[in-house]
Amino acid sequence: MEHTVDFSAQLDRALNNLHEEGRYRTFIDIERQQGNFPHATWTKPDGTQQPITVWCGNDYLGMGQHPVVMAAMHDAIDAVGAGSGGTRNISGTTVFHKRLEAELADLHGKESALLFTSAYIANDATLSTLPKLFPGLIIYSDALNHASMIEGVRRNGGAKRIFRHNDIAHLRELLEADDPKAPKLIAFESVYSMDGDFGPISEICDLADEFGALTYIDEVHAVGMYGPRGGGVTERDNLAHRIDIINGTLAKAYGVMGGYIAASEKMCDAVRSYAPGFIFTTSLPPAVAAGAAASVAHLKKDQDLRDQHQTQAKILKLRLKGLGLPIIDHGSHIVPVIVGDPVHTKVLSDHLLADYGIYVQPINFPTVPRGTERLRFTPSPVHGPDEMDKLINGMDALWSHCALNRADLAG
Repeated sequence: MEHTVDFSAQLDRALNNLHEEGRYRTFIDIERQQGNFPHATWTKPDGTQQPITVWCGNDYLGMGQHPVVMAAMHDAIDAVGAGSGGTRNISGTTVFHKRLEAELADLHGKESALLFTSAYIANDATLSTLPKLFPGLIIYSDALNHASMIEGVRRNGGAKRIFRHNDIAHLRELLEADDPKAPKLIAFESVYSMDGDFGPISEICDLADEFGALTYIDEVHAVGMYGPRGGGVTERDNLAHRIDIINGTLAKAYGVMGGYIAASEKMCDAVRSYAPGFIFTTSLPPAVAAGAAASVAHLKKDQDLRDQHQTQAKILKLRLKGLGLPIIDHGSHIVPVIVGDPVHTKVLSDHLLADYGIYVQPINFPTVPRGTERLRFTPSPVHGPDEMDKLINGMDALWSHCALNRADLAG
């Protein structure tokens, strides 16, 4: 029997398409230097090493090197070893997991919290499970929701409606068009990570009240960084009590790993009992849970670190605007510089790394729409004046080298 499918050729075609479009992604091998963030060592493909500064990390506050976090992880691994030994249902629930869930429930003012191995899994598992709990559920999802939310909504088998990004009028139209008796849920984000804009939380909650819908918010790029205790934008704006399910991460501002939802005890219990993404996954290592709990507890009290973070973001945006570079500024900590072409974006990224020791990863389609390719900077309290100067000088020189447009500084 003759085989007609050339699998190798098809793989070549798929990969070549990415190369031709300038969208092929490469891993940058880096070793972060504990006690010296944001500095790291880059191991080049030829095996040589070069010192670099990381400007695109999600460890927004440098908590991955905080002594409180590291001490908690060391203590836990010394006490109980490396792995958890099982799923949460089968020997994988420890005092460290329970302690972390209690910290998270308290953070958001909810009855309960449920821990997952990542915020991606938390979104996917929860949103794909909800129609099992509420038959006939219609999910209304913001067009720019994270891929994990899109995936959870896509494969849940229920009805879905996509509303234009942050468009309250469009969301109302969709809600009005559906059966008023059908169970409904509105899924959106507090901070959208690619443009750094905020979701209209209060207005969405008003619509949810009017139409009897549940609310589901992704606070991944806000927890730890906004609100008097780091509860996110919903805490900052005193709206957490109006949100039914809050999703967050432990891998960004908290500097460790893992994701979670915070909700009513009954909601968490139901998701825990029905979501395959929770039931069949080995739980986080106890040391990771211990470090995350210590980080959450610490950031409930460290407003100064949050203030430093916002100040650094404002300084970077002002200096990039001073160069006339096309940045998006919605008032959050995320600093996107729009290049608008995947090839130019990669050239800028490559030269910043090789010539200036500055690491910022190019962001291309499908993460962002074609024509909006960008460099996305994430300043932090551990980026000092010297690091900032080097970045500004490098961007100024390379922007001219690539003959890219600048804003009219006189306008």
